[in-house]
Amino acid sequence: MLPVNGTLAQALHNPTTEQKGKTARVIPKFDELSAAAARARDENRDDEAIRLYQQALAVRPAWPEGLWYLSTLYYERERYADARDVLRRFLTTDSTAGPGWALLGMSEFQTHEYPRSLDHLERAMSLGLGDRKEMAQSVFYFVGALRTRFERYDDSMTFLMSMVKSGSPIDLLVEPIGLSALRMPLLPAEIPADRREMIRMAGQGALALEAQNRTEAERLFSEMAKSFPNEIGVHFLYGAFLLDVRPGDGIAEMKRELQISPFNTTARLRLAEQYLKDQKMDQALPLAEEAVKLEPDHPPAHMMLGEILVAKEDLAGGIRELELAEKGAPQMVRIRWDLLRAYTTVGRKDDAQREKEEIEKLNRPGNGQ
Repeated sequence: MLPVNGTLAQALHNPTTEQKGKTARVIPKFDELSAAAARARDENRDDEAIRLYQQALAVRPAWPEGLWYLSTLYYERERYADARDVLRRFLTTDSTAGPGWALLGMSEFQTHEYPRSLDHLERAMSLGLGDRKEMAQSVFYFVGALRTRFERYDDSMTFLMSMVKSGSPIDLLVEPIGLSALRMPLLPAEIPADRREMIRMAGQGALALEAQNRTEAERLFSEMAKSFPNEIGVHFLYGAFLLDVRPGDGIAEMKRELQISPFNTTARLRLAEQYLKDQKMDQALPLAEEAVKLEPDHPPAHMMLGEILVAKEDLAGGIRELELAEKGAPQMVRIRWDLLRAYTTVGRKDDAQREKEEIEKLNRPGNGQ
């Protein structure tokens, strides 16, 4: 019970009073603490709100609202480790709270716990964030950046471009898109100062290409290749663009990339794909075989080798490689189409029918493909 002439704040900050020579501790009730905490938060008295929420949670440790607001206060004050710890407690009270997983992932991003951060941010997206548009924009940015850092370049690029289409600020996305386009496993904050111009040119070129401005895209990619001729990824990016407009020039750029980066599996596969398209099997096959040796667990490498072997009428060898690719990437529709055609050719009707059914499932609306 509060002193007759006192206030709740006095009782909280001066919890003891002398009564008839004895010390009597004044313990505010939970309702009083929670109400005072809410008032302090509403009036932007953050330090006082934090103290009050801490005290209320000492009385009721599993109070969801208190855990949530305390974590948001910590995050806003850039006390990210504290926010992280409180959010983990909050999520034990409601494991389906998308915003809770989002703020946890954002806090872990700030404490450099990147694998956990990406896992929790993606979980937040799957659960939904309601109408929290500002939070959603932050979550999407972190997810796109982290997918690049973990070398999920295709996922990252698709995701970042979807942000562009949804109206996210383009300047904010230039560097993440540039890193993804150049296949550099870095976060924007980790970009070396002497590489920032190159990365921004790559991002601007990719954005121009997305906007169907091929002239501007080629200007940027060409200038980038001239300004940074010995950097990994530059000739691959320019070459990938040229393969769609001037295949001969694209092949030359891919070969330059392999001179600079001889273990570049992606450049090998892109070059092998072009040779397959041109029916130059003797040039395509060694590239695909080298890619499989370099990355034996890489599904696209087995897919490309399988496609080339099937084209060379080595159906048994091609099916074997395509089945390895499908095992590693069961959601990849292209692999299943390759197998459907190969199974049909060799008369494996049941296997062909299974692939057909799986393709139909993957192509249904709402499956995320």
